[in-house]
Amino acid sequence: MLFFNSKNIPELAGLNFAERMDVIRRATDMLPVPTKITLNIVKLLILIPLFLLIARSTGWDIAAYAALLVVLYPLIMRPLTFALSRRYFVKVRQQFFPQQG
Repeated sequence: MLFFNSKNIPELAGLNFAERMDVIRRATDMLPVPTKITLNIVKLLILIPLFLLIARSTGWDIAAYAALLVVLYPLIMRPLTFALSRRYFVKVRQQFFPQQG
């Protein structure tokens, strides 16, 4: 299942926003190197074409491509990051927030 918001992830239920972001950050740090590389390549595959379009555009096209970048990047990267890191959420939560688990 894909999650677009950290509030909806069952493993993070009961944590406030800052705690959820901390768990996600630490879980992402625990990803194996090949997975991190893949995640970074996906980021580049999103960013590079849009930045090239912005660089070659003039007028209002720049604003349209920038808006597309602002919408598209988190729409793809957040669920992907959550999905790849999800297996580590319980471990990180138990390690750093045992009182709330």
